[in-house]
Amino acid sequence: MPAAKAAAAKPSAPTPRTRAKRLHEKAAYDRTSIDAILDAMPVAHVGYVLEGCPVVTPTLQWREGDRIYWHGSAASRMLKTARGTPCCVTVTLTDGMVLARSGLEHSVNYRSVMIFGDAVEVTDTAAKSAHLRAMMDQMFPGRWDQLRPMTAQELKATRILSLPLSEASAKISAGPPTDPPEDRAWPVWAGVLPIQLTMGPPEPVPDLDPGLAVPDHAASYRFGQPPQG
Repeated sequence: MPAAKAAAAKPSAPTPRTRAKRLHEKAAYDRTSIDAILDAMPVAHVGYVLEGCPVVTPTLQWREGDRIYWHGSAASRMLKTARGTPCCVTVTLTDGMVLARSGLEHSVNYRSVMIFGDAVEVTDTAAKSAHLRAMMDQMFPGRWDQLRPMTAQELKATRILSLPLSEASAKISAGPPTDPPEDRAWPVWAGVLPIQLTMGPPEPVPDLDPGLAVPDHAASYRFGQPPQG
């Protein structure tokens, strides 16, 4: 495909504030790239304004179709403040430290997503329960049905916010350092230090019935990777 046609075929930024201003060649605006990052990394950071000051709070997110969701206590300062107001949610996977032959060219290999919008609260009781089940089923398939049922009070004490993916963009950096030709003979090691997230062996609670085996959804869970099943 000619370069002009390839550029035309590449999805463009959905809004001006999602368009990459620097290193635009690393930007990705297609849903395949965005969804893959969101599905691989549940940890997100929610940026919002509290009493005139910017605040960023870490939380867990999950995606259902064209929206992401996050939840917490109904008394949460972040959830109460962010609902109905503009916020920015970011998700990042760190894949490697990039060591170059000059300080300027050192960098990080990463995959990230930024989502902008006005956070919407889920208030319908049945919908809240369905979204919490979806979160659990995505992370630990089959676990929801094994749990003690959620009480009405617990559901009332939980707040869920959501953002559409209509204003989202990804940025992906991969590969070796981009040393300029004049630096390539400099006698210092250069390359990539890969980063991988690994899980340790499951640790049961001290009072667990010894007859209860580790379920498959716990033994097979891999943090920082797309959900299985």
